Amino acid sequence: MTPRVDDDYDYLFKVVLIGDSGVGKSNLLSRFTRNEFCLESKSTIGVEFATRSIQVDGKVIKAQIWDTAGQERYRAITSAYYRGAVGALLVYDITKHTTYDNVQRWLKELRDHADSNIVIMLVGNKSDLKHLRAVSTEEAQTFSEKEGLSFIETSALDSTNVEKAFQSILTEIYHIVSKKSLASEETTSEGPGEGTQILVGGAEASKNRGCCSM
Repeated sequence: MTPRVDDDYDYLFKVVLIGDSGVGKSNLLSRFTRNEFCLESKSTIGVEFATRSIQVDGKVIKAQIWDTAGQERYRAITSAYYRGAVGALLVYDITKHTTYDNVQRWLKELRDHADSNIVIMLVGNKSDLKHLRAVSTEEAQTFSEKEGLSFIETSALDSTNVEKAFQSILTEIYHIVSKKSLASEETTSEGPGEGTQILVGGAEASKNRGCCSM
């Protein structure tokens, strides 16, 4: 592949990772985008992001994944970064029940600040630490069904379900977007504008990239 293929994609989706500090959001991001895991990773300050492209139904989907700081003092800063997001992975640590208890609060914040059609997946991370489990799969599954979220358990450490989690949410977003585009083409001539709003446009993404690289 050529080194610069930034514009070689059919769709660009912005996905945010949210949840308490220390649940493994940064390692999920690095595992999916670079296949790396760092035991010494420090807490994210503010916001950072990475990208990776995948194929869905013959289309190239470029995912722009934003890792938001979980610490309370940064939450006012990061709320602005929900804007334009079409997907969110709400992450908790299966070994720390408090991180799961806070999921409800994160979900409220997400629904307050993000688009109402955002696709949300609940992710129970650190599934490799089964012997320390504090949140049962059944409990989280029941909560997800009640809230209309998809659910998966992952391990950034040993890669379990990390690929599957991102592939699933990006595929779901793509199917929603392609259906909207199809519907808008079949109705009015001004419809496509409505259908494409869920996408994060290339130009807009470039601006975002510039502002957060400081």
